[in-house]
Amino acid sequence: MKSRGDIVDGCLWFAIRHAMPWFACAVIISAAFAIPPLASAQSSQTLSADAAATSTNAQAPSHTPAPIAPGMAESSDSAPDDDTPALLPHLRDTRFWLSGQANFIFQTHPPFPAAYSGTHSLSPNYEKATSRVLTLYTGMRLNNSTEVLVDIEEAGGAALSLGFGLAGNTDLDIVRNPSLSKTPYLGRGMIHKVFALSKDRVENGRNAFSLFDELPRRRVELRFGKFSIPDFFDVNSVGSDTHLQFINWTTDNNGAYDYPADTRGYTVGLTADYEDGNWGFRFAEALMPKVANGIDLVWKPWQAHSESYEYELRRGLIPNRSGVVRLLAYTNYANMGIYRDAIAQYEHGMVAVPDITNHPWHITCKYGFGANVEQELAHNLTAFTRFGWDNGKTESFAYTEVDLTVAIGLGARGAWWHRRYDRAGVAVVTNGIARDHQEYLRLGGLGFLLGDGDPASGRASNLNYGRETIFESYYTTHLWRGIFLAPGVQHIDNPGYNRDRGPVLVPSFRLHVEF
Repeated sequence: MKSRGDIVDGCLWFAIRHAMPWFACAVIISAAFAIPPLASAQSSQTLSADAAATSTNAQAPSHTPAPIAPGMAESSDSAPDDDTPALLPHLRDTRFWLSGQANFIFQTHPPFPAAYSGTHSLSPNYEKATSRVLTLYTGMRLNNSTEVLVDIEEAGGAALSLGFGLAGNTDLDIVRNPSLSKTPYLGRGMIHKVFALSKDRVENGRNAFSLFDELPRRRVELRFGKFSIPDFFDVNSVGSDTHLQFINWTTDNNGAYDYPADTRGYTVGLTADYEDGNWGFRFAEALMPKVANGIDLVWKPWQAHSESYEYELRRGLIPNRSGVVRLLAYTNYANMGIYRDAIAQYEHGMVAVPDITNHPWHITCKYGFGANVEQELAHNLTAFTRFGWDNGKTESFAYTEVDLTVAIGLGARGAWWHRRYDRAGVAVVTNGIARDHQEYLRLGGLGFLLGDGDPASGRASNLNYGRETIFESYYTTHLWRGIFLAPGVQHIDNPGYNRDRGPVLVPSFRLHVEF
């Protein structure tokens, strides 16, 4: 086994080798576009900073719009803003945005007990893997109400056990399909339009998802194009950012929210967001993939489509402390299988093992609900909790195999201990699946992520069901300018909902660079 020093040196060399081309590209483009700022055409009443903090981009107080899924259907990271330390100075012209990031996550796990393993099991043997996500954020404001945002990404590296065996996977940045091309691809490409419904304006925390310095207090925001749904839904100021915060799938996102996405985490659609001071309501209509965890979308929205709804109330549960309550609902219509039908085929001897994909093309519906609450407990200390549920009878299709999830955690900012850009957090998540889903896996069926059986030999998994419970903690330290390092650890009971396997301990080491 390599020494700890060898591992760190290897991670740093890997990061430098893959980040240098992006670094050079950013330097060249920054020099080309570093032109003097234009005079602002905006003029109207600006509210106080305190009022603006509760109205910026429909997010939590003092929070930049965050989640993405850089590189896959599970990922999320935070949109960089002008307050985030960076290696390179950002453009002085506020009409434009240009920045970049590189995120490298090294993980390993020692051998752990397992009575048996299957096709989609987490390997019980020692493993190690390193993932990477590189992003170039660009944007141009056309006028005081319209902008175009385009992000280019490259994602690669490896995942523990190729990403199989866990509903709450330990790395939100992994590429779940190793056969995907490693060449850069279009992550986001969207038009953002703001319709003013009031004359008074609030300050906007300018970032890669919104270049406006000010926004109308009451407004409608439309976005059309390619994006990731968690860019704007189920956002949490302390649990939605793999760059600087937690990295488990079901800590950073609601595991029961099977949001529409291709393998890399993106879809094409429209979002509409109504904002009115301390509350807002947003809606999204988006395309679904052709198959579970598929890279291709169905371009027939009258057949396969998804709707997401979220109400957000920016009001604390504790007097004189800020907080946010978000209520979520979604419906998915796609070519999804029904677990009970797959089990019936097996019971009638039609197949050797249940197969959720063994059905003709037909559109079925999956729906679910969620809640996302965050509450400031003290200055620089915030608690959060998530709850999610889906109907559980329809195939898990786009995000992960979770039908019921509860998460609770704490996030602290380093200003508390005089380290302004440091972060620390701790969280516990418990995930479960519905009875039909359990029986399907017990009989040897495979989901797109889970399955301790072996269909090739006809062996069932004999799933000894138990809730998959995850403890996660991390500490992110700011080294210099835009460079951050973060050790972390996750402890998982009943990986893949199986009491006959685990527990598993997964330490991690993250290098994050902002350009």
